[in-house]
Amino acid sequence: MADLSRTARVDVLVEGYVRMPQVAGTVSLIRDADRVVIVDPGMVADRDLILRPLRDLGVRPEDVTDVVVSHHHLDHTLNVALFPVVPVHDFQSVIDGDTFTRRAADGVQLAPSIRLLATPGHTPQDITTLVGTPDDVVALTHLWWTEDGPADDPYSHDRDQLRQQRERVLDLATLVVCAHGAPFRPSSATPR
Repeated sequence: MADLSRTARVDVLVEGYVRMPQVAGTVSLIRDADRVVIVDPGMVADRDLILRPLRDLGVRPEDVTDVVVSHHHLDHTLNVALFPVVPVHDFQSVIDGDTFTRRAADGVQLAPSIRLLATPGHTPQDITTLVGTPDDVVALTHLWWTEDGPADDPYSHDRDQLRQQRERVLDLATLVVCAHGAPFRPSSATPR
């Protein structure tokens, strides 16, 4: 995106997985300007799996300025309380302490290199966090669980909408940080 700065840093703290009955969501850290953003602090085997890599990067929980949740499934929200009271961004609002401010997420700019996009697909309430780094435009999203999809997300309410949002993100991103697997570079084999 032409107006998205390219100054952010993205670190994956926890690479998610689905190995039933074990499930962990991908948890990421984004730093840009004065913002320190955690995306999807959800289910993990041990909370220290989030906190240890954060400490290793020199970031304390109290340094976090924002939390973004891609949608409201517990595997992506369970550990929001690890961080002090900061704005929590979702598809329809910002919650800051006991203040609920209604606003659509699409186009919300958290920092010069961090923008939220409404991308309903996995659920009708999904958002993608788009991040400009020096090397990539990174999409942190649940439009794909892993690099392989699944092509037909079993939770999706609208397969056509999922395909449209995947195409939208693929038009913008050079790297995808997916919900339950390793980051990947989109290719012609990426499920649409």
